[in-house]
Amino acid sequence: MKYNKIATVICSAALSLLTLTGCEGGDLFSINAPDWLSSKADSIAAEKAKNQGDDVIEGMEEDVYTVGATDYSTGWWAQFSKYYQIPEGGKWIAQFNLNINPSASNTYKNFAMIITNDEDRGAGNYKEYGAIRYDYQPSGNSEWGDYIDRSLASSDLEFATDTDTGVDKLGGKVTLTIDRTNGGLVVTMTNGVVTKTYNQTSALVNLNADASNGTIRAFLVPEGSYISWLGSTIEPIGGFTSKEDKQPLSMTLNGVPKKVLQGTEAADAFANVTATVQFEQGVSKEVTAKDLTFQAIPNMDQLGSKTLVAVYNKTYKGEAANPIIAYASFQVVDKMYTSIGATDNTTAFWGAHSENIKVGAKETFVSRFTNYTNGQNNWNNFCVVLCAADNSEYAVVRADNYGWGAGYENNAALELSGGQSDWGAWLKAMDGAKVTTYVTNHGNGSADVKAVMVGNNGVTYTQEYKGIKINSDDFYFRFTVDGSHLEFDDVVGAEDNSTAFWGAHSQDFNVPSGYTVSTRIKNFTNLQNNWNNFCVVLTSDGTNEYGVVRADNYGWGDSYGACTPSGGQSDWGAWLKAMDEAMVTVSVTNKGGSADVKCVMAGSDGKTYKQDYIGISPISSNLYFRFTVDGSHLIFE
Repeated sequence: MKYNKIATVICSAALSLLTLTGCEGGDLFSINAPDWLSSKADSIAAEKAKNQGDDVIEGMEEDVYTVGATDYSTGWWAQFSKYYQIPEGGKWIAQFNLNINPSASNTYKNFAMIITNDEDRGAGNYKEYGAIRYDYQPSGNSEWGDYIDRSLASSDLEFATDTDTGVDKLGGKVTLTIDRTNGGLVVTMTNGVVTKTYNQTSALVNLNADASNGTIRAFLVPEGSYISWLGSTIEPIGGFTSKEDKQPLSMTLNGVPKKVLQGTEAADAFANVTATVQFEQGVSKEVTAKDLTFQAIPNMDQLGSKTLVAVYNKTYKGEAANPIIAYASFQVVDKMYTSIGATDNTTAFWGAHSENIKVGAKETFVSRFTNYTNGQNNWNNFCVVLCAADNSEYAVVRADNYGWGAGYENNAALELSGGQSDWGAWLKAMDGAKVTTYVTNHGNGSADVKAVMVGNNGVTYTQEYKGIKINSDDFYFRFTVDGSHLEFDDVVGAEDNSTAFWGAHSQDFNVPSGYTVSTRIKNFTNLQNNWNNFCVVLTSDGTNEYGVVRADNYGWGDSYGACTPSGGQSDWGAWLKAMDEAMVTVSVTNKGGSADVKCVMAGSDGKTYKQDYIGISPISSNLYFRFTVDGSHLIFE
């Protein structure tokens, strides 16, 4: 850190100069004064100005490290400072340089301070008081949390929107203070230009499991910026970090793609891979692919499982060092399925979306996919967005028992079931989990979302949200991701279309009385015959069949004879060609005694074909359906 030190000789010279001003003609600042006197006075004034407001802070210790990528690419909740523990009645002061992206167009591209109980992130008893960001936007979300009162925040720089100019004014050397000495919570953030305060006079609620422990923690999270730490009056967990160079100890790879298409060059396949490198003295930093050397074992020419070997050989300051090695697994494949989000799980929240899918009144839409996660946080998995046709949101629900939105919050009818007894095991199991989601429009202004997740550990997890408020006449849903990606790779039948009739089946889908259940598949055919496409099997319990209907206006079964088929296509040859890679939505309706099957086939020729089977009867109140194939295969989309 920096101390106020003015050399004794300069002070003596200053006193001599002041004495001279009392002599006749001794005007210190006169243009007639000797040049050496003017020069000396200027140097004293400059030294005084430079050190003004930079007084020594008692107890400040050197703590030098960087949080956030220096190219300003760090997204929200991606990198964190050390933990700093502030005891009850204590005070903490920290100093750091806040580096704002010169091209930043959003006021929130600075840092937030998170205040928590005395637990690590992700721990079972971890709880947050809330967050205070350096910018101040009363109409936005510059402060949040269950225990943060936004009315207690103020700043001498106020933003009206996220896109106001002036975020650059937050940059520079920042002094951050958390003061609990008077029983409340006083937070000050200042760089000498902008000062933001949070002044809570009442004591904080103790969120620690141990009621005798009144300690809180604070850590900083940059977004689109980076923080160069200078010092702290409290030793952080893991200890202080000196500014001396440090040797690398270990590293963890991030953003390794799960699958690489055969023929892809390694430089392209791993261009977005980063590594979190742990150095001496407990400091870490993120390095990019250009700082790493990669090798795949065995080589990437052949299909199958591979091991990626990454080598890093630099010190904290970038000098040559003894190399460290990290490993990751991936697969070389000859086909990539439809996916949402980058396959290396680098897509940030809201960074990729599926298309909106309409769900009518008394309809359930079923989707199947594989979920992949970066494994960092519970929320780094799939999200379901419930919305209207104009994308105005009813709610957003996550895989981890959490949601928000106008139809979710302050909703007395909302029911949540799920949440896991072991979140750590669940999060690990979600990387490669097979997920089936059910989105239901009850037609009465409410909707349900159910997710059945079969983890990579073989355990089945269920998450449900019931009673979300919606407009039943204008209801859609879509998927988005957050540090994750979804792959629609649930295939029925061999992908070379060699599976014979009845040779492969999907799972069974239940259709309650009075409801329609819909799903979407991509159909592939060997193009030999009209019947070499998908088939829908209607049953009572998975075995007792009511009927089987095909894509080409044909069916059979005990209950099929009563139905009315729609009649097929006017040009069967064109239709058959269009059915290879056709996107098909199949809807099965249980009318409480009879069933309807409707198929809307968006052909690969750009035309839409329809096939209906109306009035399949009799059926009991139990109705299920599944898919089978014949010289074809299908993929759930």
